[in-house]
Amino acid sequence: MPPQKPTKAELAAAVHLLVPDLVAPGLRVLFCGINPGLYTAAIGHHFGRPGNRFWPALYGAGFTPRLFAPWEERALLPLGIGITNMVQRTTATAAELSPEEYVAGGQRLCRLVEAERPRVVAFLGIGAYRTAFGRAKAVLGLQDERLADSALWVLPSPSGLNANHQLADLVALLRALREWVDG
Repeated sequence: MPPQKPTKAELAAAVHLLVPDLVAPGLRVLFCGINPGLYTAAIGHHFGRPGNRFWPALYGAGFTPRLFAPWEERALLPLGIGITNMVQRTTATAAELSPEEYVAGGQRLCRLVEAERPRVVAFLGIGAYRTAFGRAKAVLGLQDERLADSALWVLPSPSGLNANHQLADLVALLRALREWVDG
């Protein structure tokens, strides 16, 4: 059942909330967002803001058999898909995060990946990846390096605030990832 739309007071209070990782050992793909936004934290589900394009792009790329809603996120685990965030702290926008938070988040992510061993870690935000891992010239797509034993794939942020990539772009990039994973 969909959660109620958060009130202004609930959104303001969400800055103190965390959104738990959706992980399991041996995932096909662990998607890594930048950090939870206020709306996402208020409803307690990843990529929860109505304008976020993660769920439509995931479906359009063939990762899911139908369009899932954020509150159905647990249905991703049987498909071998998990979700985490680079930085766990909730903010109104990712611009509120410091470079140090990205680096610390990258270190936390390394520990998580070593424990869970996903086949691929897919970063949803090239700037977050570049900052966290000191890869200023990283480009979208499969990276040459690995994280523990996991392949690394960098994708644009699906946030509705990211005007550089439209839904069709995200679908095409996620489809390339899915084809590589399933290939």
